[in-house]
Amino acid sequence: MISIDISTDKKVYFASDQHLGAPTKEKSFPREKKFLHWLNEVEKDAEAIFLLGDLFDFWFEYKTVVPKGFVRVLGKLAQLKDKGIPIYFFVGNHDLWMKDYFETELNIPVFYKPTEFKIDDKLFLIGHGDGLGPHDLGYKRMKKVFTFPLFKWLFRWLHPDLGVRLGQYMSVKNKMISGDEDFKFLGEEKEWLVQYCKRKLETKHYDYFVFGHRHLPLDITLSEKSKYFNLGDWVQFFTYGTFSSSKFTLDKYEK
Repeated sequence: MISIDISTDKKVYFASDQHLGAPTKEKSFPREKKFLHWLNEVEKDAEAIFLLGDLFDFWFEYKTVVPKGFVRVLGKLAQLKDKGIPIYFFVGNHDLWMKDYFETELNIPVFYKPTEFKIDDKLFLIGHGDGLGPHDLGYKRMKKVFTFPLFKWLFRWLHPDLGVRLGQYMSVKNKMISGDEDFKFLGEEKEWLVQYCKRKLETKHYDYFVFGHRHLPLDITLSEKSKYFNLGDWVQFFTYGTFSSSKFTLDKYEK
């Protein structure tokens, strides 16, 4: 478990699902600039920053090649880390083929599954959120295929000009950032992450569950002392989480 103590007048920030590069780099550039403005603002009082996956709409690391673009965001993250602000990155379903680029180039730790954090006196379970809870069996099977070592090895043999273009095309076509279904609350019984959190509470207490993936900002009380938050996205809602003074809030970035 990783522990974080928040200094006076400091805050811990959470953001997820920027999907930079979708549907095209040109159309996503205004969102990239907006996210950069947010990073510039939270830099002033950030104790730590959590990025909960799908920062990119597609990401694949060859041995010596990474996808072209996003230099402003990567440079800003490097600057924040060099300044001494801890950054924690969780792999999402659109950047699940991340390897060690963030760790070796930016010194940012990468997490591949939900992880416990003790922030001040509160226990968090934090992750991207894909493939958790009951149902969604089709995606769970697909994820097993995409993360199977042989499949990744075969994909790596594609020339990057072909492999990245194919990956970007498939990523946009899978409708993870399009359509209305992502933006409808389905009710607690049909929200798989809510069901996942409730099952986790049967064996251990958590003060806060914080996830992305769902694209819909959610603040749901699970019990008298436990809450589930979904961070929304930077495609439509531009929402993020803030934790300070032992309280977690969902906020919207308007600027």
